Amino acid sequence: MARVRLSVAERREELLGAAVAQIEERGVAAVRIADVAASLGVSNALVLYHFSTKEKLVAAAFTHAADGDLAHLRKLLGRRTTAVRRLRSAVRWYAPTGTAKGWRLWIESWAASLREPALREVARDLDQQWKAALTEVIAQGAAEGEFPCDDPAAAAWRLTAFLDGLAVQMTSYSGSLSRAAMLEWTDEALARELGLDRAELAAATR
Repeated sequence: MARVRLSVAERREELLGAAVAQIEERGVAAVRIADVAASLGVSNALVLYHFSTKEKLVAAAFTHAADGDLAHLRKLLGRRTTAVRRLRSAVRWYAPTGTAKGWRLWIESWAASLREPALREVARDLDQQWKAALTEVIAQGAAEGEFPCDDPAAAAWRLTAFLDGLAVQMTSYSGSLSRAAMLEWTDEALARELGLDRAELAAATR
């Protein structure tokens, strides 16, 4: 059967999806242009036509995957409900107990960023977008008197740093901590950053 001819946008989408899958399977350091091409049955030249280098392909693939999670985070934070409810929903989804798909890619990107400037810039920009989205909602909640928080940006940084570290542990050492314990710790971290106790957080999110 003849291969369906794709538009440029569709072809890029296909190549990025294949690159994400190969990075998840092999890691950034081991993945090759040839692996991505072979997984789709296309030539190396086609991949290079769209991305020119492996470094650019990896950076674009990471952005492609992370953007999906970032869009979902913004959807959760944009719901018409209290800031506390939005934040708890987003944080529980973002934590390694949730369904965010980007954790293995984030961890791969952090390691590869030490050697690849292009990926480092992409990862830094996406990380700042995550923190900015959380900061905005924390600031809204504090301004509306839902909770006391003098420095929303610092709270967002500490909260994401905690969740990032927990995700590294759980991705590297799967099964070392129960889901119930992770959710408990996540709620404790959120309550602490919002200046609430656990009972207040639970009451505000019922």
